[in-house]
Amino acid sequence: MVLATMFFALMNVLIKYIPRIGAVEIVFFRSVVSLVMSYAILKKQHVPIWGNNKKWLIIRGLAGSAGLLFFFATIKMMPLGSAVAIQYLSPVFTSLLGIFILHERVKPLQWLFFAMAFAGVVAIQGFDPRITWQQVLLGVCGAMSAGLAYNSIRKLRSTEHPLVIIFYFPLVTIPITGVYLLSHWLTPTWFELAMLIGVGVATQFAQYFLTKAYQSDTLSKISSIQYIGIVFAIFFGWVLFDETYNLRSALGIIIIVVAVILNVWYKNRTENIVRK
Repeated sequence: MVLATMFFALMNVLIKYIPRIGAVEIVFFRSVVSLVMSYAILKKQHVPIWGNNKKWLIIRGLAGSAGLLFFFATIKMMPLGSAVAIQYLSPVFTSLLGIFILHERVKPLQWLFFAMAFAGVVAIQGFDPRITWQQVLLGVCGAMSAGLAYNSIRKLRSTEHPLVIIFYFPLVTIPITGVYLLSHWLTPTWFELAMLIGVGVATQFAQYFLTKAYQSDTLSKISSIQYIGIVFAIFFGWVLFDETYNLRSALGIIIIVVAVILNVWYKNRTENIVRK
């Protein structure tokens, strides 16, 4: 999980280095790299690429595409630490959407953690003049889309190979972004092209290590490690892009991370008690 988090942090940094390239084009290049790499692995392992539950595979692809578009847009517009912190609302939306999609129950105490997380978002926007409510809304939409994507993955876990789920993301995303880019294409420089390919490769490795981590141990042990990503984001933003945070904005970031970790811990604790 540490390796996955580091590769995701590298992806975020590479995106910040290409401010001229729009979020849609970044997602397009990331998807092309992912399609090539995923297809090669599927063929090598002789796994059928089209899957079984095409409805939810397509929903996962659409939700993942929307989530990345919103997230990449916020990375380009907001300080890195703030953008990543708002994206950490995705586990909250995963739980909320799980009520309707997977018919899972949300414990009363979890609603308190959800309220804490949203309070952290308000604190980030309210105390950081560099961030507008429109940018916050984009970030929240990205987290909501990611929550839908995670629910789709859980819906597919009993019918689909993990590599097929990964493969469907670029399969759905490339046509959507490609149509838009027919009239909005911006030819990248060689440096920008290298950064775009790097985004795709870094994301693919991050997804691989993320999957391996969740396969190797329990959710309660692994999930909390993911949130060291905020440390990477703040550090890289400070060292590479001269981004600073006032005390109240930093407090908002901390509130979001603490709220999400408490929610994951409490949910897994109650599940373990039920199993016993």
